[in-house]
Amino acid sequence: MRGAPKWIAAYVLVVAAFLALIARYYHPGVGFTALIEFPQSGHDLELPAVRSAPHYDHPDSAGYDGQFYAQIAVAPLLRDPAIDRALDNPPYRAHRILFPWLAWALGAGRPAWILQAAALEDVLIWLGMAWLFARLIPPTSARHFVLWSGCLLPHGMLMCVRYALPDALSFLLIALAVLAVERGRPVLASLITGAAGLARETSVLAAAALLRFVRRPPRSWLIAAGCGLLCVLPLALWLDYLRSIYHAQALTGGDHITPLSGVLWKLSSLGRALSRGAFTAALRDDLAAFVSLTTQGAWLVWHVVKRRAAPPWALVGAAFLLLTLMTHEAVWHGTPGAYTRVAMPLTLGVNVLLAREDSAPWWVIVLANLGIIPGVALMLMFQWR
Repeated sequence: MRGAPKWIAAYVLVVAAFLALIARYYHPGVGFTALIEFPQSGHDLELPAVRSAPHYDHPDSAGYDGQFYAQIAVAPLLRDPAIDRALDNPPYRAHRILFPWLAWALGAGRPAWILQAAALEDVLIWLGMAWLFARLIPPTSARHFVLWSGCLLPHGMLMCVRYALPDALSFLLIALAVLAVERGRPVLASLITGAAGLARETSVLAAAALLRFVRRPPRSWLIAAGCGLLCVLPLALWLDYLRSIYHAQALTGGDHITPLSGVLWKLSSLGRALSRGAFTAALRDDLAAFVSLTTQGAWLVWHVVKRRAAPPWALVGAAFLLLTLMTHEAVWHGTPGAYTRVAMPLTLGVNVLLAREDSAPWWVIVLANLGIIPGVALMLMFQWR
């Protein structure tokens, strides 16, 4: 790794601290399955193979989405009739199949191993992203340290690790796709984007980076169209397979798009909380994440207008900024809410672009990465019971 020794040490220290936090989730007999967030109240609804495998059921939790993807990993072709009882919304959860497939492969098809793989898959992805972004944002200065940390420690990223969610895999694949675009390899970028669509269906929006290859000659449009097809083909084929199981229900999820209703709701919610005058930890996290998103969006627009150019990271960031603003109110519920995951490609793109912008002021860098506050707070909350 190239860089100044003291900043290399700072990067390594962040990785070591992250692994120390993960170690807190280990428990003899159940391994790291506390990260999946199985609720004790839902034990009887779990797949029989999951019930019989050692895992941790949280006594005081309603559970979280990772429990569904871990169970899909045990039955990755969705043919087990018991899967419909185990999942809250089987056709919708089944869209994001790449994460369960990888957990199944890493666990060699054995339920107990699969659950451990599902719990730790995002930890491995996080480590991969730490290495990749250390190359994109090398350890050469305090600015780079903050920006690199802002790619790895914000709420959207650590929420995936804490709850074993499939989104982190899509973030890594999107980053690799943009890197392929920057290196002038549109077909490779399209294949990676297609894989990202199987991790999270909205990841196909990363195909916006391919606009870099569009030129005046008609041939460039044909190439772009072919690459666009490669981006959506894997997801289209998988949805067709799901349609053979769930019929019309296989295409559920479009009702999550309601332009501006979610962000307006969040603004109203923050306004009410601030007017009450009690600055709680929940309000701190909520406010930090929202200010972070607002700063990222505003800076990206300013950057594109000022430069009169949109590099691949800006194209991807703009696509996911628009998606975030269009998400349903339910995505914004919570402190801060799931919108931080939706916006993660924006966060990554803005931090990479800030690292390449020597004139970017410190206040922008800090405000754009306030999402680190709720991210780290989330990882520190867990306690064994």
